[in-house]
Amino acid sequence: MAEILVLYYSRKGATEALAREVCHGVDGVTGMAARLRTVPRVSAVSEAVESDVPGSGPPFATPADLAECAGFVMGSPTNFGNMSASLKHYLDGTVGEWFKGVAVGKPAGVFASTSSLHGGQESTLLSMALPLLHHGMLIVGLPYTEEALTTTTTGGTPYGATHVSWNRKSDSLSEEEKHLARALGKRVAEIARRLAD
Repeated sequence: MAEILVLYYSRKGATEALAREVCHGVDGVTGMAARLRTVPRVSAVSEAVESDVPGSGPPFATPADLAECAGFVMGSPTNFGNMSASLKHYLDGTVGEWFKGVAVGKPAGVFASTSSLHGGQESTLLSMALPLLHHGMLIVGLPYTEEALTTTTTGGTPYGATHVSWNRKSDSLSEEEKHLARALGKRVAEIARRLAD
């Protein structure tokens, strides 16, 4: 069974909730399975502040995950219209994989969460796509054939799945947000399967 790496960083649970929906979409494709991973938080202190193995939740990603998986879906909270430093730190550590070309031709998608509607979701998605393009990956978005893109009053863009928390519990996804996150996972997995054939 081929795997799709679903990598995220989450501080309050919203991005993790989207990641788990993306995994449902991946797992719904015959012959494909999600490999859920996270990254440790980055600290201003110059020594390690977290164990190499998290106390709970999915394992921390390693560069080998990028090489071993048939596709990649990455998610981040929005930090001033950009991806989190923790995800950027992970990507900066994949230079060896970039030199080897391990991700070239693999499909990739992105997702993000914010607390407000105009909080920089689309620029965050685009910021995450840039290093994936440098890796030679094929960026997969959400087409407007996904009806939820035209009916949502919460998150969702053609660039990738998004969540807007507003004043709700941060990990409380709307039905449209869940649907679009699953659709993104399904699209990346289906394209990875087709490319493998």
